[in-house]
Amino acid sequence: MVHKSKIIFAVLFFLPQAVTFGQGESNRTLQASVIVYGGTSSAITAAVQAKRMGKSVLVVSPETRLGGMTSSGLGSTDFGDKEVVGGLAREFYHRVWRHYQSPDVWKWEKKEDFGNRGHGSLAVDGEMRTMWIFEPEVASNIFESWIVENELQVFRGERLDLEKGVERKNGKIVSITTLSGTRYQGDVFLDCTYEGDLMAAAGVSYFVGREGNERYSETLNGVQISKALKNQFVNRIDPFQFSGDPSSGLLPGISSWIPEKDGTEDNKIQSYNFRLCLTRVDENRVPFPKPDSYDPKNYELLLRALKRGSRHVLVHFDPVPNAKTDTNNHGSFSTNYIGMNYDFPNGTYEEREKIIRAHENYQKGYFYFLSNDAQVPSDIRDEMSQWGLAKDEFVESENWPPQLYIREARRMVSDFVMTEADVIGERDTLKPIGMGAHTMGSHNVQRYVAKDEQGKAYVLNEGDFQVPIDQPYAISYNAIVPSVEQCSNLIVPVCLSASHVAFSALRMEAIFMILAQSAATAASLAIDQEIAVQQVDYEGLREQLLQDGQILELTREVRVSKAVGYPRNRLGGVVVDGEQIEFVGEWTESSSLRPFLGASYHHDGNREKGVLAAKFPFVAPATGLHEIKVSFPSFANRAGSVIYQVAHEDGVLKVPVDQRKPKTSGDLWLSLGTFNFKKGEQYYVNLSNEKTEGYVVVDAIQVIALSSEAEKK
Repeated sequence: MVHKSKIIFAVLFFLPQAVTFGQGESNRTLQASVIVYGGTSSAITAAVQAKRMGKSVLVVSPETRLGGMTSSGLGSTDFGDKEVVGGLAREFYHRVWRHYQSPDVWKWEKKEDFGNRGHGSLAVDGEMRTMWIFEPEVASNIFESWIVENELQVFRGERLDLEKGVERKNGKIVSITTLSGTRYQGDVFLDCTYEGDLMAAAGVSYFVGREGNERYSETLNGVQISKALKNQFVNRIDPFQFSGDPSSGLLPGISSWIPEKDGTEDNKIQSYNFRLCLTRVDENRVPFPKPDSYDPKNYELLLRALKRGSRHVLVHFDPVPNAKTDTNNHGSFSTNYIGMNYDFPNGTYEEREKIIRAHENYQKGYFYFLSNDAQVPSDIRDEMSQWGLAKDEFVESENWPPQLYIREARRMVSDFVMTEADVIGERDTLKPIGMGAHTMGSHNVQRYVAKDEQGKAYVLNEGDFQVPIDQPYAISYNAIVPSVEQCSNLIVPVCLSASHVAFSALRMEAIFMILAQSAATAASLAIDQEIAVQQVDYEGLREQLLQDGQILELTREVRVSKAVGYPRNRLGGVVVDGEQIEFVGEWTESSSLRPFLGASYHHDGNREKGVLAAKFPFVAPATGLHEIKVSFPSFANRAGSVIYQVAHEDGVLKVPVDQRKPKTSGDLWLSLGTFNFKKGEQYYVNLSNEKTEGYVVVDAIQVIALSSEAEKK
């Protein structure tokens, strides 16, 4: 049976507006007011906005499948406070919501069984009628619908001639020429690629890698060893081909890099991977394919970690509708091909293609190894072999996503560079054109050899950091335009002017769509006024952006989902919260869901199982019977069995709690029971994430004396 969505996609793909124009024709010049280079979600959003503002637009896409990562497997939107998503980006997520309202689209699972699961937050925002979790083909169809509805001309498979494809005159781009020989002439150009190819070919300054901390007075830039605690090897794994024998050489994927001081500058970049759409539904499952150049030795380091007890490979299959996943990297050795992408940003098309195929080979081998190799522990092999590629996704590329997840490549260096200070709110943002809300976070950059106190070698990962932000941040127009001396008619909404740290928070698909709409708006105003893009009047730009639904600052009217904690001063008894809690390991602070106590709560990120713990110490206020209550915002992605250990006069009692189940409507507390204590004595409540599945949440406890006579006895 052919799905309706497949029929829609086939029709849209071959409509005349969505032009395919590749290597066969040459020596033609096509002209429009706005030339958008790229096939990403940013590119299509920019084109839609420019067309709606009455401008002629040509989209010149190196790719044939449009939408970038949004339509290539990244279906679990990770953004933070989604209240700051407005304009066309919110329209996209509204269309996702609208799609899933039809019962006909739920083929592989029931809508009610999927529920409202999301990546750290709700999948569906009913009040705003948006949905943040979706299948790749659904996203692809939405972008294709935008193309048809807005009568956009899209030229697919058109790669810029990187050597001589940009014609400049008087500080402006006159035209760009692709490898097919086609010349595209325009008034304003938008580089909406992940690589920043047009920006670089136009002679605009850029940076690849990690700036040193001193360059922009940051704390998280450059080499990161001390903060690289997540996605890390828990046990000390030998790095050599033959354990304990340095002369045998290092295992594949481990570099000979010698650790440097934190904050040191280099030209290395965070790792890439493919975001796979997997399923366990047999009728829709394709077993993991064996890659052409499969070598199990490439996964020896992973095998050693598994044999030491790690089970990280079974985590982070984030659900999307129809019993599918958005499968990302997780843990010490996962789908990221660490250290194998350094040459990608500045590489030729041929060099990049080799890197892409190497990543594909590595990741296919990773899943084939886990599901087939007899050396893999049987519990992992049995579980992993139940999964496979979704048969009804990426049918044009053998169910494998065509877009490599290029988390970071070139970054423009303009007169203004967005830095850590802008993300954490230490610097006022001039000319805001959108907002972000994602944490500052980088994936690992390299794998290296460390040594313990006795000089014994073991392997570690370097480069990962995850630092939450307190509140959403504004993004300046100055960050998406180059220096006017370098180019006066180019706007760069993806590879914008930002440090590695700032870009780590900005590199979200929703932000790229937000900035694309603002970039296209500015381009249209510059064309109308016949001025450089750097000279666009900000007040006029701001007025148009607000009119089109962009969110430039947060007000009470738009804060629809920000959680508000209960004030502690309204509670009786003994309350243990916030800084009073003794944490073991690195927990993630959050305020996404209510109710909770105080300013925030913490969760384990559904990772490092058996490693993280929390202790609520307290002194009994009286002698006698007390009730102990715990608080946590419940949700469908929480752990189903969290063991709370309560130390009391008669010993330690273990109380299992299902954090998925909501408490009484609007209630903050869940009772663990009643216990005897002695006034002035020290007691505690403990919990850990050992043997849990799902997010373990830590918020607060309350201890209440129940007998007025307790102190007299």
